[in-house]
Amino acid sequence: MAFKLCILLAVAAVAKAGVVPVAPAGPVLAKIEDFDPAPQYSFAYDVQDSLTGDSKAQYETRNGDIVQGSYSLVEPDGTRRIVEYTADPVNGFNAVVNREPAVAVAPVVAKAAPVVASAPVVARTAPLLAAPVAYTIPRAVAARLNVPVGAPVVV
Repeated sequence: MAFKLCILLAVAAVAKAGVVPVAPAGPVLAKIEDFDPAPQYSFAYDVQDSLTGDSKAQYETRNGDIVQGSYSLVEPDGTRRIVEYTADPVNGFNAVVNREPAVAVAPVVAKAAPVVASAPVVARTAPLLAAPVAYTIPRAVAARLNVPVGAPVVV
């Protein structure tokens, strides 16, 4: 009885296995004429979009197994990240990252319509900075800052 059970389980295992794919007879090789022993290329791009503020650039050159390049972009905090990189079979991939401080960008101002009648020019005699103003801290702000309610603040 055990022999019949072993035969039944073996037949079930073979049936469950299904069809096994067969590998090709020989190795698949790339065509020799498609292989370039000393590849060479060079490319570059530069994006400067004043509408969206997108600013990035990249260039790269390859001569055989040696690749050199650089890319730069403006990060969300306004700093410019510049990455200069090289890759070769001896040293591998190496990158040097530099950051430049944020550059203040002047906002785009719409051109105003020309003024037909000009107003008289009045000399300004008042100081540009006003005298200090004292006010009391509101209750909610005082609680958050842990100061007494009604404490005077000079601004």
